[in-house]
Order: sequence, then structure tokens, then C-alpha cells
Amino acid sequence: MALIDSTALNVLLPVLQLELHASITTIQWIIEAYALFLASLMLLGGSLGDHFGRKKIFALGVVLFTIASVYCGVAEDATHLIIARIFQGIGGALLVPGSLAIINISFKPRQRGRAIGTWSGFTAITTALGPVLGVWLVDN
Repeated sequence: MALIDSTALNVLLPVLQLELHASITTIQWIIEAYALFLASLMLLGGSLGDHFGRKKIFALGVVLFTIASVYCGVAEDATHLIIARIFQGIGGALLVPGSLAIINISFKPRQRGRAIGTWSGFTAITTALGPVLGVWLVDN
């Protein structure tokens, strides 16, 4: 969920620029706000999971990411879209390390490698499918 979002929006940039009457700099911030907050807060997300409970922080990340995604869908201008993308990044930073931590505690050592491999495989697939999803959203 968090990683598909980093690629799905890229194909929408020309449409967003026209619809929001935004400059290329503003459009760039729509992309970078998400990436900046996701990357810079991921270690904090893992630490919060260690301190307050992995499942709680993971669930908080999912809720925050979902609410921010809805906000992205209804944002009427670039500023609100950038704010929503920031909150998506924060939610992603909570849920990504939590998902791996949950895998780590949910699987026995012999099964853990396969579970992490499956997680990694789906991460790659969803990242690759992001642009396809973005095109579908533009067309529909």
C-alpha cells in the first residue's frame, strides 16, 4: 500500500498540473512530500512500534494512510494535496516497518525467510504496478 503510492501518482502528473493549475515545482512537491516523510520517518516508525506495540503502530499507520488517501482524492488544490501526501508518508512510515516486525514475530525462524521473501516480492510487484494503476485511474 505504501510503496505502490510512490509510483502510481507519477503518471498522473500532467493531468494534475492541468487540473490544479499548478507549477512544475508544486507538482514536484506533490511527489516529494510523500517520499520525504516516508523515508525520513521510517526509523522512527520502527522505534515507535518497539515502544508502543508493533500491531498498534501498524494499525495507526494503516488508518492514517487510508484517511490521507481519501483526503488526496478530495483535495481541491495543490496545497491540500501536498498536505495529504505528507500524512500519507507519515502513515507509510508507521506501517512499513511494522509489517516486517509483525512478520518477524508471527513466523517461526524456518518460515520467516519465505514470509519476508513473499513480502519483498509483493512489494516489487505493487511498485511495478503503480504506473499501470495510475493510467487506469486517469482513463476511468
